[in-house]
Amino acid sequence: MRFPFPKWSQVTPVKVYQTEQGRYGEEETLIYDGKCFYDEKSRQVLDAERRLVLLSGLIIIEGDINPDKVIEGFVMIGEERKNIFRAKRPRNPDGSVFSTELELS
Repeated sequence: MRFPFPKWSQVTPVKVYQTEQGRYGEEETLIYDGKCFYDEKSRQVLDAERRLVLLSGLIIIEGDINPDKVIEGFVMIGEERKNIFRAKRPRNPDGSVFSTELELS
């Protein structure tokens, strides 16, 4: 069973880039270019070293944008660049990925 995704809420154009260490430095790869749901609500969380981190927003994209890989990198919303702090992939009851949620710092 799959839940329906609210496609009408996807109105913000976004580009998601994966960054990896390559032979000649950091390499950027475009993994998603399309519309998403963008929430600009900021909040504070603790990271692994118990430091306070200010998150500047949340992006929700339908489905899995980078299957079976860790998402690390940055997001371009218009001309604004935001780093990805954490990525989550909530699942449907049948085990498929419902959406990709990226918390931004």
